[in-house]
Amino acid sequence: MPNLSRLTSLSMCLALLLGSAGSHAAEPPAAPASPTQSSANSSARGVLPLDELRTFAEVFDRIKSSYVEPVDDKTLLENAIKGMLSNLDPHSAYLGPEDFLELQESTSGEFSGIGIEVGMQDGMFQVVAPIDDTPAAAAGIESGDLIIKIDGKPTNNLSMMDVVELLRGKVGTSVELTLIRGEKDPFTVELTRAAIPVKSVKSLLLDNGYGYLRISQFQINTGAEVGSALARLKKENGGKKLNGLVLDLRNNPGGVVQAAVEVSDHFLKKGLIVYTKGRVPNSEMRFSADPADASEGIPLVVLINGGSASAAEIVAGALQDHKRGILMGTESFGKGSVQSVLPLTNDRALKLTTALYYTPKGRSIQAQGITPDIEVTPAKVTREKAHESYKEADLAGHLGNGNGGADKPSSKAKAKPRPQDDDYQLNQALILLKGLNVTSNRP
Repeated sequence: MPNLSRLTSLSMCLALLLGSAGSHAAEPPAAPASPTQSSANSSARGVLPLDELRTFAEVFDRIKSSYVEPVDDKTLLENAIKGMLSNLDPHSAYLGPEDFLELQESTSGEFSGIGIEVGMQDGMFQVVAPIDDTPAAAAGIESGDLIIKIDGKPTNNLSMMDVVELLRGKVGTSVELTLIRGEKDPFTVELTRAAIPVKSVKSLLLDNGYGYLRISQFQINTGAEVGSALARLKKENGGKKLNGLVLDLRNNPGGVVQAAVEVSDHFLKKGLIVYTKGRVPNSEMRFSADPADASEGIPLVVLINGGSASAAEIVAGALQDHKRGILMGTESFGKGSVQSVLPLTNDRALKLTTALYYTPKGRSIQAQGITPDIEVTPAKVTREKAHESYKEADLAGHLGNGNGGADKPSSKAKAKPRPQDDDYQLNQALILLKGLNVTSNRP
């Protein structure tokens, strides 16, 4: 029989630990609770399940005394905490010191690894999105790929934090992934880990007067970077207001909610951007736009796909609800939950789902995603081989233009490659912008 005195003391210890953790995470109520609320709160939080705690203590004791190899108390307790969080939802987790540091690094701008955001799909680990300019993106890993093995180790019995730990590592070391893509056979990719300096925003002029702004993920400084990019595009356009802009949120796995709010605010003059609802008072927040509009109200097309998640969906949902831009592409990922990072002692933390977020019109995106206004699936366009052609202006002795205009002979110069030439969705977004510009300028 297990030692009853030991079980009792362990139960008491756990009760004190649970009470302590609750006091760190909870915020004091904004107003005194009514008697009914007080009773409900005490039943939800005040009474510890003693029978279950005794069972836990008994299991703890049996493992300590009977497991084939010795296991220290710290390992068992940390595994118990991980188990508590892993069965809540795919995004809640216990963060040890290294995991907590990695989370801070990923939102501030640099970490080492292969450059993918991982999620869960039907109990399997799925690539939410590869990050631009990383080993994963260079190797052709795509949103939706399922990770079934890492270095030959099956992932079906691993936790999310186990997978993240296996994928990250020192710069220059290699990792082998076995993936499944759609109905195809599994395939293996070997990647070399690198420093991932995630520059979250890049911009360029696609065509005369038409800009392109890509956000790969939402970091602490992303809002400020978008403001700078908009100003830079206007400068590159000769100081003139742009005719239109493509905002590319494809394969953007999300990130910092505040950054998503700041980005949305660059395109909106007023109104609600997003609000959150949860159980505790401080989880309910509302974010609204200020009157400044860094984009100057230019026509906007927003590209999304199945790799657009979380903070990316906040931006897309806000712009769609306010009819500020036209959403094009395919349905987004559907992560509409908010995770709060709650620091604990000894450099540890909980990443805990505390709320759901809603678009200005009250839509919850959780497990549904955002449907684009115009669906455009990825496609590869094969261009016809250019044949040598002649125009009237090439013919010897041709007449001049009746209005005195300059001749326009056929061009023999090879066209410079442009991003829209090999990206069908981007090409369609640019065509739409040009069409909007033509119709709006007609008398």
